[in-house]
Amino acid sequence: MSKEKSVQDVEQNPQDNQPQEHQIKEKTLYETIGGATVIQHLVNRFYEVMETDPKAAEIRVMHQADLASANEKLVMFLSGWMGGPQLYIEKYGHPRLRARHFPFPIGEAERNQWVYCMVRAMHDVGIEEQLTIRLAKAFWDIADMMRNKEG
Repeated sequence: MSKEKSVQDVEQNPQDNQPQEHQIKEKTLYETIGGATVIQHLVNRFYEVMETDPKAAEIRVMHQADLASANEKLVMFLSGWMGGPQLYIEKYGHPRLRARHFPFPIGEAERNQWVYCMVRAMHDVGIEEQLTIRLAKAFWDIADMMRNKEG
């Protein structure tokens, strides 16, 4: 007797041939990147770059002197955005990114500086190159959506 299913078996019991949920579940970005620990390292490095790199001077002055609150909020946001725990939403509600960033004049320079800090942070913490490229595109799109001034 063959261990493989015959065509007759498949036709008579089609439900037995459905993939199991655990077999087809794709990993979330949260899982792929390494979860909470890696996100925290990424955000820490992001704000270190912003704090120390002259290329990020214009966006650094847009933030409070103490970056702890911004750090915490970005960690919480990225957790949910990447498919992990919805920490930001649980604490603050819907992110409403454009509305929350509207008071700050954000143009091309600020967008570029924010993305620069994030890409440097991804490289510095060792995010795999293909994932960095994928995330850089997504971060670019989000940062571009925040623009509220010309130039």
